Amino acid sequence: MTRIVIIGGGPGGYEAALVAAQLGAEVTVVDRDGLGGSAVLTDCVPSKTLIATAEVMTTFDSSYEELGIIVADDTPPLEQQARVVGVDLGKVNRRVKRLAIAQSHDITQAVTRAGVTVLRGKGRLGPGGQGVDGSREVLVDHEDGSTESLRADAVLIATGVHPRELPDAAPDGERILTWTQVYDLEELPRDLIVVGSGVTGAEFAGAYQALGSNVTLVSSRDRVLPGEDPDAAEVLEEVFRRRGMNVMSRSRAESAKRIGDKVEVTLSDGTVIEGTHCLMAVGSIPNTAGMGLEEAGVHLNDWGQIKVDRVSRTTAPGVYAAGDCTGVFMLASVAAMQGRIAMYHALGDAVQPLNLKTVASNVFTDPEIATVGYTAADVQRGKMDAVEIKLPLRGNPRAKMQGIRDGFVKLFCRPGTGIVVGGVVVAPRASELIHSISLAVDNNLTVEQVAGAFTVYPSLSGSTAEAARQLHIRKRDEGDA
Repeated sequence: MTRIVIIGGGPGGYEAALVAAQLGAEVTVVDRDGLGGSAVLTDCVPSKTLIATAEVMTTFDSSYEELGIIVADDTPPLEQQARVVGVDLGKVNRRVKRLAIAQSHDITQAVTRAGVTVLRGKGRLGPGGQGVDGSREVLVDHEDGSTESLRADAVLIATGVHPRELPDAAPDGERILTWTQVYDLEELPRDLIVVGSGVTGAEFAGAYQALGSNVTLVSSRDRVLPGEDPDAAEVLEEVFRRRGMNVMSRSRAESAKRIGDKVEVTLSDGTVIEGTHCLMAVGSIPNTAGMGLEEAGVHLNDWGQIKVDRVSRTTAPGVYAAGDCTGVFMLASVAAMQGRIAMYHALGDAVQPLNLKTVASNVFTDPEIATVGYTAADVQRGKMDAVEIKLPLRGNPRAKMQGIRDGFVKLFCRPGTGIVVGGVVVAPRASELIHSISLAVDNNLTVEQVAGAFTVYPSLSGSTAEAARQLHIRKRDEGDA
């Protein structure tokens, strides 16, 4: 029986364990914090649970203006509007942590039912390298201080990342926080400074603004979400500003210092911003140090990320890697796919190499931003010859009914064949709407096929079909010209 040892129990690790067990391997998972990893315990599940509450608050805020709903107390006169909707952040965070622990427990049960052994501890590659039988040694440092040696025919490293910290902005867990520490807050920050305008920073900034905090978002770049579609980022930044957020572009934070119950953030130009709390969202560091990787022949890049190929192999024979520690595409879905691919390859099953151009991603702001396939940047750089169309949602009948003012559907297709190669959706629940475009990209469907499929009337998904119809007309007209 093939022996598999997996170091790390996040999506890359536990999904790999399930596949390996199904294929008949003897599987051991070594994990420090609980199965599910940061995705379940401190990142995806907790943050999206918090955002779910923020979405309800946003609905209340917009319901009077758009839908005519009045929220009032029973103090005369009843005609006077009074917002009495608030949030108990302590209760919200207790729910967040409860759901995360429950999800981790469910994963642990599923893995152990599949016959996988789970060891609590810190795993690392042993100094012996490959043995005479081709196996690898994995050392497990247990919580009681003991060390256990395991032999494995294949090892998967899926150790994830941890928040990056600035030298002059050390988090204290009370006023200066990382994204893993915000769930210990009992009261809503009155004035929150969010440093970093990537996905994590934008999601938390939007959520806390909706919950009732006064938010200042410090961005070192020209716009929020510099890695996303420019049109989508522009819509989101406009929404942020309209809702009262102070978005500071081209502003780099140098330090954050706690002074009593306040926090002072100093920018590179000397400007000092004062708030009650500061959330540092300035990137992440892979959990690869002290694991004996380089000594075992595993190459790391300058950022400490593990170099892998499209079937998750590292540069060391018998050692695979998956998830955020590889820096390939920092999504739970990609980590899970990398882990599954690694096990298919290690155990000799049929395997299809990872194709990042079929990966759908989503930013859980309000509105959400979902993307799949080739992007506007790819087209501009000449990586893909494509025709583009952008259809604003404000013309969609369902959007009008729901009071949706912001967002669009954007499609990219090949100019000759009309094959859909990418798309962007900016809308409420864009994470759900992107699926039809993902299917089109993954199966090389044409705009004619997408346009020809029935959609419900009225529905937001109708905009996807309409965009495809307009792309077909544009492609035809350009062909005639």
